[in-house]
Amino acid sequence: MHESSLARALLAQALDAATRAGSSRVKTVRARFAETETLHPDAISFHFLAHAQGTRAEGARLELDCQHIEACCKACSRRYAPEHHLTLCPQCGSTEADLLGEPGLWVDSIEVE
Repeated sequence: MHESSLARALLAQALDAATRAGSSRVKTVRARFAETETLHPDAISFHFLAHAQGTRAEGARLELDCQHIEACCKACSRRYAPEHHLTLCPQCGSTEADLLGEPGLWVDSIEVE
Protein backbone atom coordinates (compact mmCIF):
# COMPACT_ATOMS: atom_id res chain seq x y z
CA MET A 1 0.00 0.00 0.00
CA HIS A 2 1.45 3.34 -1.08
CA GLU A 3 -0.02 5.25 1.86
CA SER A 4 1.91 3.03 4.29
CA SER A 5 5.24 3.68 2.57
CA LEU A 6 4.58 7.45 2.55
CA ALA A 7 3.75 7.30 6.26
CA ARG A 8 6.99 5.42 6.99
CA ALA A 9 8.97 8.02 5.04
CA LEU A 10 7.36 10.87 7.01
CA LEU A 11 8.03 9.08 10.28
CA ALA A 12 11.68 8.49 9.41
CA GLN A 13 12.17 12.18 8.60
CA ALA A 14 10.42 13.23 11.81
CA LEU A 15 12.48 10.90 13.98
CA ASP A 16 15.69 12.02 12.28
CA ALA A 17 14.82 15.67 12.92
CA ALA A 18 14.06 14.91 16.57
CA THR A 19 17.41 13.15 16.95
CA ARG A 20 19.30 16.07 15.36
CA ALA A 21 17.48 18.52 17.65
CA GLY A 22 18.18 16.39 20.73
CA SER A 23 14.44 16.23 21.42
CA SER A 24 12.59 13.55 23.29
CA ARG A 25 9.29 13.72 21.42
CA VAL A 26 7.78 14.68 18.05
CA LYS A 27 4.59 16.72 18.51
CA THR A 28 3.53 17.73 14.99
CA VAL A 29 4.62 16.94 11.45
CA ARG A 30 3.48 19.28 8.67
CA ALA A 31 3.97 17.81 5.21
CA ARG A 32 2.75 17.93 1.65
CA PHE A 33 2.74 15.44 -1.12
CA ALA A 34 1.96 15.53 -4.80
CA GLU A 35 1.21 12.38 -6.76
CA THR A 36 -0.23 11.23 -10.08
CA GLU A 37 -2.71 9.02 -8.25
CA THR A 38 -5.42 9.56 -5.71
CA LEU A 39 -4.07 9.13 -2.21
CA HIS A 40 -6.11 9.24 0.96
CA PRO A 41 -4.80 11.56 3.69
CA ASP A 42 -6.78 9.68 6.35
CA ALA A 43 -5.07 6.44 5.34
CA ILE A 44 -1.64 8.08 5.48
CA SER A 45 -2.44 9.47 8.95
CA PHE A 46 -3.65 6.05 10.10
CA HIS A 47 -0.44 4.38 8.94
CA PHE A 48 1.70 7.16 10.41
CA LEU A 49 0.11 6.68 13.82
CA ALA A 50 0.46 2.91 13.59
CA HIS A 51 4.14 3.04 12.58
CA ALA A 52 4.85 5.70 15.24
CA GLN A 53 3.72 3.48 18.13
CA GLY A 54 6.61 2.85 20.47
CA THR A 55 8.72 5.67 18.98
CA ARG A 56 9.33 9.29 19.96
CA ALA A 57 6.59 10.22 17.47
CA GLU A 58 3.86 8.19 19.16
CA GLY A 59 0.75 10.39 19.37
CA ALA A 60 2.19 13.08 17.08
CA ARG A 61 -0.22 15.07 14.94
CA LEU A 62 0.20 14.80 11.17
CA GLU A 63 -0.96 17.74 9.05
CA LEU A 64 -1.03 16.95 5.33
CA ASP A 65 -1.51 19.03 2.20
CA CYS A 66 -2.36 16.66 -0.64
CA GLN A 67 -2.18 17.52 -4.34
CA HIS A 68 -3.15 15.39 -7.32
CA ILE A 69 -0.85 16.27 -10.22
CA GLU A 70 -2.53 16.75 -13.58
CA ALA A 71 -1.12 15.74 -16.94
CA CYS A 72 -1.37 17.37 -20.36
CA CYS A 73 -1.63 15.05 -23.35
CA LYS A 74 1.09 15.70 -25.93
CA ALA A 75 -1.17 14.48 -28.75
CA CYS A 76 -4.41 16.40 -28.12
CA SER A 77 -3.52 18.87 -25.30
CA ARG A 78 -6.26 17.64 -22.98
CA ARG A 79 -5.58 18.16 -19.27
CA TYR A 80 -6.56 15.27 -17.02
CA ALA A 81 -5.83 13.65 -13.67
CA PRO A 82 -3.87 10.42 -14.20
CA GLU A 83 -4.48 7.42 -11.99
CA HIS A 84 -1.99 4.88 -10.65
CA HIS A 85 0.93 6.68 -12.33
CA LEU A 86 -0.56 5.87 -15.75
CA THR A 87 -0.71 8.78 -18.20
CA LEU A 88 -3.49 7.49 -20.44
CA CYS A 89 -5.41 10.34 -22.06
CA PRO A 90 -9.16 9.82 -21.62
CA GLN A 91 -9.81 11.71 -24.87
CA CYS A 92 -7.41 10.19 -27.42
CA GLY A 93 -5.79 7.24 -25.60
CA SER A 94 -2.22 8.52 -25.93
CA THR A 95 0.22 7.65 -23.15
CA GLU A 96 2.53 10.55 -23.97
CA ALA A 97 1.95 13.41 -21.53
CA ASP A 98 3.69 16.15 -19.61
CA LEU A 99 3.13 16.23 -15.86
CA LEU A 100 1.96 19.65 -14.68
CA GLY A 101 3.76 19.47 -11.36
CA GLU A 102 6.54 17.71 -9.55
CA PRO A 103 5.62 14.52 -7.71
CA GLY A 104 7.13 14.06 -4.30
CA LEU A 105 6.88 14.24 -0.56
CA TRP A 106 8.11 17.22 1.42
CA VAL A 107 8.21 17.81 5.14
CA ASP A 108 7.60 21.51 5.74
CA SER A 109 8.09 21.55 9.50
CA ILE A 110 8.36 19.34 12.53
CA GLU A 111 7.54 20.43 16.06
CA VAL A 112 9.47 18.65 18.78
CA GLU A 113 9.61 18.93 22.54
